[in-house]
Amino acid sequence: MSGFKEYHQYDGLGLAELVRTKQVTARELLTEAIRRAEIVNPKINAINNFLFELAQQSLNHLPEGIFTGVPFLLKDLFSDVQGVITSNGSKAYNNYLPPKDSELVSRYKASGVNIFGKTNTPEFGLMGITEPEAFGPTRNPWNTSLTSGGSSGGSAAAVAARIVPLASGGDGGGSIRIPAAHCGLFGLKPSRGRTPDVGGEHWDGASCEHVLSLSVRDSAAMLDQIQGPGIGAPYVIKPPELSYLAVLDTPLKQLRIAFTTQAPYGGTVALECIRAVEHSAALLADLGHHVEEKTPDFNGDMLLNSYLTMYFGHTAADIVDLKRLLGAEAVKDLEDNTRFLALMGQCLSASDYVSAKRDWFAIKQQMDLFHQDYDLLMTPTTACPPVAVGSLAMSGIKKMQTRLAVAAGAGMAGLCKKVLLDITKDEARKNLDKTPFTQLANLTGQPAMSVPLYWSEDNLPIGIQFVAPYGDETTLFKLAAQLEQAQPWRAKMPDIVGLCS
Repeated sequence: MSGFKEYHQYDGLGLAELVRTKQVTARELLTEAIRRAEIVNPKINAINNFLFELAQQSLNHLPEGIFTGVPFLLKDLFSDVQGVITSNGSKAYNNYLPPKDSELVSRYKASGVNIFGKTNTPEFGLMGITEPEAFGPTRNPWNTSLTSGGSSGGSAAAVAARIVPLASGGDGGGSIRIPAAHCGLFGLKPSRGRTPDVGGEHWDGASCEHVLSLSVRDSAAMLDQIQGPGIGAPYVIKPPELSYLAVLDTPLKQLRIAFTTQAPYGGTVALECIRAVEHSAALLADLGHHVEEKTPDFNGDMLLNSYLTMYFGHTAADIVDLKRLLGAEAVKDLEDNTRFLALMGQCLSASDYVSAKRDWFAIKQQMDLFHQDYDLLMTPTTACPPVAVGSLAMSGIKKMQTRLAVAAGAGMAGLCKKVLLDITKDEARKNLDKTPFTQLANLTGQPAMSVPLYWSEDNLPIGIQFVAPYGDETTLFKLAAQLEQAQPWRAKMPDIVGLCS
């Protein structure tokens, strides 16, 4: 491996095996990862905080784990590393130095990975694109004029560009699966309670942490390392009978798979995304599975409204936390959009929030009934291929209306409701119409994954989503491994990888 030019051909477990068998050293892997970051990052803006010195120091005391020596990147959202800025994609947090590692970061470290940077994310992880004012937009390695998705867009871009084979992410409405789909990666959102919570029952358990990866086995192996409740966990789930890595080698039964291309909120689904589902349905049938078209019976408007209620309410709570931690002055450094979303949260009543949570439960009941007949639900991960950077930004008029609303404050309830209808719902639907398939699993707590099974005529990856019953990551991993073997994707790389050759 002279010069480590073959680095990009390995997944994380493959690199760890090279270290374990002394074919390379952890220092050599880190040097190569840094070299690639320095070449590629100026073009895609995936990494917002380089921790090269910290990683060099860590080489002397990396623990013995399944990923020992593998270079790794953390999504810069609630991923506290002692003494390292956790910006949460915001200027408001840009000087915050956590006093200790978070539980999740401790578990990542215990796997043996060597953390050498943090990746870009929208402010507070609120968007399905990654374009924070604090750090600028992350660009898609497959076409740098397009978005990498969000909110784990920095991690996705870094993995797709082969800076690292896997990187951390979080998923509160699709934030692992959306960027995985846009960047041609494997991304699995675990069941509610499977991994340690961050931020204190963040988004009422809708948000879950895991990684985006080149290979299925890396995802399975890392979930083995980080799964299990943390101290004071609000949700505790039964652990798997076998490790997720071990089940990849076990037989998969014939599955009953329903598929739909109908967007839950009634929006348009791009023809290429429909073709991707049709292609995947044929592939699954060839593999011996029973596949049929069937749309789950739940109310899409109920799903949208209950999701937005949680989204607004937790944004308001996040600003309360910011004030407690850094003082009221820090709020002035937030983006207008974040402050406006928080204002919408302040306009909601307690009964609004309780009703929304009851709707979550009603939708979960519908999905439980659905899974009595079907093992999995298959959809496009997104309703369209990745869009242009900046195309989902608010217009100048909308920004002005937003600032006026924020200046007016929550006391003007009538204005708040009008703005909610005129701006927020319009802007939220405009964004969610691009990604309407992912929020379901966040509200119900089900595990879901995006698998890179299709590329458009423009050579853009289009992900396919599979949703399983609560607690059944095992079936998802087994199917993903079968699909990876039947239609390998790791050899597909964006041209930008060639800059590092």
